[in-house]
Formats: sequence, structure tokens, C-alpha cells
Amino acid sequence: MAGSARRRGRALLRGGLAALLCALHVQAACPEATITQELLKEGFHRSLLVKAELGVVGEDAGRYAVAARTRLPPGIYVDPYELASLQQHNLTRAVLIPEVIDVEAPEYSAADLLVLLYMEPDPRCSHCFRAVLPVHGRYHRPAEGSEEALVVLKSPEILVCYCDNRLSAKCRKPAEVEAPCSGKTNGPCQWYHIMHKPAREELILQVPVGLRQHSSLVCVVTLLATVLCSSLILAAVCKYGHFSPVTCSE
Repeated sequence: MAGSARRRGRALLRGGLAALLCALHVQAACPEATITQELLKEGFHRSLLVKAELGVVGEDAGRYAVAARTRLPPGIYVDPYELASLQQHNLTRAVLIPEVIDVEAPEYSAADLLVLLYMEPDPRCSHCFRAVLPVHGRYHRPAEGSEEALVVLKSPEILVCYCDNRLSAKCRKPAEVEAPCSGKTNGPCQWYHIMHKPAREELILQVPVGLRQHSSLVCVVTLLATVLCSSLILAAVCKYGHFSPVTCSE
């Protein structure tokens, strides 16, 4: 009885060790990522810097395309014309959803923006990727008691496009993304979610706003400035303008 119990215990121990080794092997084989993001510059016009540090993927980065998928809140936007210019010079590659963006809309009438930002290998790190995206703050409603509005940016997702399908099936979690792997070709490729550890869950952008109690003062000053400028323009036209009689001929 005692010998049988010991044999069963050793069998359970071996089975547990095998399961543990298998889990560690899968964890080592599956790519993991650590992602960080920060805002550069000051004011309304900023640059969003996204960095990703990949594990096993980075050692074989030549076969991967890496992208960050982030959802920008209504308080900020990407100028599609600026982005097109940057893409022509191979400075930034991204896909905007939707593609048509009203850059003049204020925050309270704008919608979220989904961005797929292609990342490039970081020459300073063999398994790191980075990308920079220019973003702009929208005008907000006047606030009470605070001269800043807070715009919260969630941590982006890391997507990997392993175009030769050699990524282990245990590591795959297909993402619903219709975009090419390289950002240069038109052919779509299957993207996969990658487990990642965000350094910070949220990034907060402080956007300057006006104070609601100053609304009357702003309206009065705007009206006076408009009347003054219109009067000066009219006086200049009357003084220096050259008018010629217009005759109508049948």
C-alpha cells in the first residue's frame, strides 16, 4: 500500500512538472511586449511617441510587422493631410478609421478616432520598436474654475502581422484589422493580438480652455474689435479708394 501510494505521488509529481515545463515553454515561445507612450512638445500641437519592447519576437523581427492600435478620444485628432505628407516622406505610417476627419470640429461634437500606427525597429535596441504620431488638441467648452481640460489616452494594443504564418497557434489571437502588413502594399494580412504590459494604463493630456465666467467679457471685446476693424477698413476704402462710374449699355 505504501509503495503504491509513493508511486502514485511520484507520477503526480512528474505530471505536474511536465505541465509546468510545458507552460513555461509556451510562455517563452509566445511573444510578449512591454509598451510605453508619452507626449512630446507643449500646447495644442503634440507628438505621441509609442515604444514597444518585444521578447522573442524582437529576436526575429525581420519576419514581423508590428503596429500599435490606439483609440484617440474626441479631445484630440490626427490631421489626415499632415499624415499624408509625412507618409510621402516615409516619416510616419498609419491608418485612420474613419479616414475623413473634421479638423475644425470642437471636442463636444467630435467622435473617437481609431489609429493603426505602424512601428519601426529602434536602432538602439535589437528587440524594440517605436513610432511617432502628430496629434492636435481640439477646442473644448469653457470650464468653471479650471483653465485646463483633461484628455485621457488609454494604453494602445500591440498587434503583430506574421505574414508567413509561422507564429505558434497557441500564441495567436486574431485581431479584426483590415490593413496590409507593411503599410506600403494594398494586400491585407492577418494581424494578431500580442500580450503586453503597459507601463502606465493612461496618459493624460492637459488642453488649455477658457473660463466660463469670462464669456461676457470675451463677447464684448470681440464685438468692439470687430466694429473698430470694420470702421478702419471702411475709412481706408473711402479715403484711398478709386471709384469709377459704371454705365449700363443695352
